[in-house]
Amino acid sequence: MADEHRVVVNDEEQYALWPRHKEVPDGWRDAGCAGSRQECLDFVTRTWTDMRPRSVREHLAAG
Repeated sequence: MADEHRVVVNDEEQYALWPRHKEVPDGWRDAGCAGSRQECLDFVTRTWTDMRPRSVREHLAAG
């Protein structure tokens, strides 16, 4: 289905929607959610609560 997406995440814990029929790009991995665009957006909204890259969060926490 053309509207099927998956959520992918990179090493910095940044999320993105990706067409389900395409291979996950290098540097990204499947985040465990697939479905309609809206279902994936809802997952990202619930999951990605701190928009700062992981390295920035870690740096500030160590600071």
